[in-house]
Amino acid sequence: MREEEENVNETEDQELYEHYRIQVDKGQGLLRIDKFLMLRIENASRTKIQNAAEAGCILVNERPVKSNYKVKPDDIISVVLPNPPRDTTVYQENIPLDIVYEDEALLIVNKKPGMVVHPGFNNYTGTLVNALVYHFEHLPVSMNGEKRPGLVHRIDKETSGLLVISKNELAMTHLARQFYDHSIERSYQALVWGDFDEDEGTIEGNLGRNPKDRLQMIVFQDPEMGKPAITHWKVIERFHYATLIECKLETGRTHQIRAHMRYIGHPIFNDKTYGGDQILKGTQLPKFRQFIQNLFDVIPRQALHAKSLGFIHPTTGKHVFFDSELPDDFQTCINKWRSTALAWNLMSN
Repeated sequence: MREEEENVNETEDQELYEHYRIQVDKGQGLLRIDKFLMLRIENASRTKIQNAAEAGCILVNERPVKSNYKVKPDDIISVVLPNPPRDTTVYQENIPLDIVYEDEALLIVNKKPGMVVHPGFNNYTGTLVNALVYHFEHLPVSMNGEKRPGLVHRIDKETSGLLVISKNELAMTHLARQFYDHSIERSYQALVWGDFDEDEGTIEGNLGRNPKDRLQMIVFQDPEMGKPAITHWKVIERFHYATLIECKLETGRTHQIRAHMRYIGHPIFNDKTYGGDQILKGTQLPKFRQFIQNLFDVIPRQALHAKSLGFIHPTTGKHVFFDSELPDDFQTCINKWRSTALAWNLMSN
């Protein structure tokens, strides 16, 4: 009996738990699995992935592989570890929501800056999803089965603006299809550093996680790296050293506008992740430095707002459009830039 108990304990000690399960897209080109997983798993360094492969913790189609394995379309990749994954239950929280429209199929939420959309690393409570679970029952989960009730898209924690939430499976399917087809109309407003020679333009470049800084997305020159991303921009107002622009997305990649604007040399104002929290244009006079610091205090986040959404309503089949005002911190920042730019114009004349 004692020998049987020891065998059972030994089996339990050796049990592995699946932490990640990824099905490779049908269009995926051949790519080393360590590079592939670096782009898919948050905070995963290449060293960690290679060590996991060496320990037999990375499986493809249920068989361990080495870190140089080339992933192929439809591969099923599992990352297994000896400790069980964290509880992923989404708990209800009574958090106020700014709902600008609601019907039987969907609602439009104006998200405040500072609110995380979905629970994740270091943000397991206080999210939009926690609030949605409290306020609405029986919201559908995301199309891939993740516990993201009603969500078909998201915006960054410090980005404000509009999100559409589906309230039933039909709405979820219809909206997800429109996002997949890139037929959703989305416009953002952003305050970026510097002035532009042109009034409008388009940025194209594959985006993926920066191997040197996992919090950043970068544009890759290698066509096998990252995912295609297209951003259209247009100048709204110029302030000499900063510019208010409108951005429209053809694709919806993580940090797309933020990474693309840095790529062309115009980081978003006070975007700490992409270098916009430094004085990148203007003078080094103490007065100007104090002016910028005051603005950083006014809007202590990236100056990016998801302003409008347009799509085909999943129930009526009619086109609907929703617009929003800039939040107070963003609008105050713009007003201060505007008044200062006016003073500069008067002095130059």
